[in-house]
Amino acid sequence: MLTRTFAALLIGCLVTPPLAGATERENLQVFNDISKQVTTYPWFTIFDDVSATIDDGVVTLTGKVTMPFKAADIEKRVAKIEGVREVRNRIEALPVSQFDDDLRLRVAQAIYGHPVFWNYAIRMDPPIHIVVDRGHVTLTGVVDNDSDRLIARSLASSSLAFSVEDALKTTVEATRDLEGI
Repeated sequence: MLTRTFAALLIGCLVTPPLAGATERENLQVFNDISKQVTTYPWFTIFDDVSATIDDGVVTLTGKVTMPFKAADIEKRVAKIEGVREVRNRIEALPVSQFDDDLRLRVAQAIYGHPVFWNYAIRMDPPIHIVVDRGHVTLTGVVDNDSDRLIARSLASSSLAFSVEDALKTTVEATRDLEGI
């Protein structure tokens, strides 16, 4: 069974792990296709986070998105991928909240407006995702190192969030996850 988070395109580009057999290779190709479908979805933003698990053609999608239609659209896109037999959509739609919307923008401006993160901000798909649920912030995605992770958490903590959870991974950690170490 393989799992991948699509909050950062970088994960899919880091390394091709050594695979045991044809099924593993097929799963990896399906993952690459899923990653492309999710990250190229026009309404997938830094405020959404989607992960997938695949086991013998059965894809389970999890995560949180800012609008309910996104979960349905992503499921439809993934279902069309060759090699996907079934899609279990467990993506949650975040509640509509002006406070959460404002908090998303404050945290995004704090992080991506900071000089340390300018190189992240200019990427086609910025790798740090900011999930806000009822005033609670979760940072997901991939950063280059522990220093960047700590700075991002610190910047997010300076907002009016009730709490900040750091689910960011470094490039090394993401690579290990793919390699199964």
